[in-house]
Amino acid sequence: MHAEGAIRTPYAEMARFLDTTGEAALEQKRLEAETLFRRIGVTFAVYTEGGDPERLIPFDVIPRILARDEWERLSQGLEQRVRALNAFLSDVYGKREIIEAGRIPAALVLENEGFLPQMQGFTPPGGVWTVISGIDLVRTGPDNFYVLEDNCRTPSGVSYMLENREAMFRLFPEICARHRIAPVSHYPEELLETLKSIAPARCGAEPCVVVLTPGPYNSAYYEHSFLADEMGVELVEGADLFVRDEAVFMRTTAGPKQVDVIYRRIDDEFLDPECFRADSVVGVPGLMAAYRAGNVALANAPGTGIADDKAVYPYVPEMVRFYLKEEPILSNVPTFMCERPADQDYVLANLDKLVVKLARGSGGYGMLVGPHATQEQRDDFAARIRARPGDYIAQPTLALSTVPTLGEDGIGPRHVDLRPFVLFGKSVRMVPGGLTRVALRQGSLVVNSSQGGGTKDTWVLLEDPPDAAQLALPAPPDAAAMAQSQTLGGMTQSQTPGSQTQGNA
Repeated sequence: MHAEGAIRTPYAEMARFLDTTGEAALEQKRLEAETLFRRIGVTFAVYTEGGDPERLIPFDVIPRILARDEWERLSQGLEQRVRALNAFLSDVYGKREIIEAGRIPAALVLENEGFLPQMQGFTPPGGVWTVISGIDLVRTGPDNFYVLEDNCRTPSGVSYMLENREAMFRLFPEICARHRIAPVSHYPEELLETLKSIAPARCGAEPCVVVLTPGPYNSAYYEHSFLADEMGVELVEGADLFVRDEAVFMRTTAGPKQVDVIYRRIDDEFLDPECFRADSVVGVPGLMAAYRAGNVALANAPGTGIADDKAVYPYVPEMVRFYLKEEPILSNVPTFMCERPADQDYVLANLDKLVVKLARGSGGYGMLVGPHATQEQRDDFAARIRARPGDYIAQPTLALSTVPTLGEDGIGPRHVDLRPFVLFGKSVRMVPGGLTRVALRQGSLVVNSSQGGGTKDTWVLLEDPPDAAQLALPAPPDAAAMAQSQTLGGMTQSQTPGSQTQGNA
């Protein structure tokens, strides 16, 4: 965004397109996208709210656009962060040098429910713990990106990134052709090559890779089946696999076939009833014994949850300095640890200004957005924090960026985050961009699909669009219009009522 009200260069051609297309035509395209996604079956499941559990994630037809230089800086920071997180995991399940050096409290790691004692002294194939990471980013200004959280267990959403791009090409071929957009369609190939790269050393040229799903009742089952199909590998459930002589086999019509790499979309505690929860019916008995014997690779490695725990998150910049001897390229959002007395006092005194999260929560559940909460809700969270302070962290409500979004009241600014997907095998791979999640309710800061959020296609431009320079917006007719900033929603500097938000795409 430019303070003078000019459109950012990457959005110049899109601004012209929106100016000439009209909202009615965009709404028709939105309905076409919904029909397309429903026909393909692009859904996620919610089993706790009644009604049809299979839901469409709302798709906004106006893409989020990043310049090439913006992405290049982001990708450098993402690679640095993922390497540091992997080094941390190797260390805390090994020598624990960062703990010995006093850079992170021992109790925070060793007494954390995300820490798996079963993984102590173990080195995963290739020394890689987080083969697939999803790093959530937010933006507060033209050059200010912050890491909101790290997802190192079983990050989801990449299927929506790929389907969103396909939908844009189908619905808007002309405007897509006017931009040089970095491709993302090769992600399944990159994922498969990364998975093959961590196969046990005994494997031949073509390791057998499978995707392990808990089954069709999982909320991300569509993604599991989508990725297996795109990679050309088998989608299996626990009952399709068995362990013999500390090796994993898949049942096939031609007889047992040994499995070398498992991209598992099952939580740690359900992976192996002989090692973790004895009542698990979706895991594979003996899987961990085969894993520890080096006869199969798991992506991601069990125990990676300690690296994306929200209470450990504030220490990631220190991990970068400790393990890589570098300064962090990407900054954290300032975070208050409620288990610290001084932090707890500050949080309780400022609940109306902060976002409070469960340290081990996800999906937008167990969260309080203080400025938008009622006094009753804030009082409830204050009681929870006093009762179990170690369960909560708090962060300031940053001036999150907005991007133009087609809402019920036309095109307007909505808050977004960005989840790029980082693949780590023998090398680090990323497709440009990621999944942009958007808070569809005006003023809302919650982008999670389970909480009413939607998604957008994310464009990284390989070069600026033609004739992009110096395209200015007309002056708004009055102060109220400036406050709402509905013109090309969010592509100009804007102030969303009650949010203290700068409208940076």
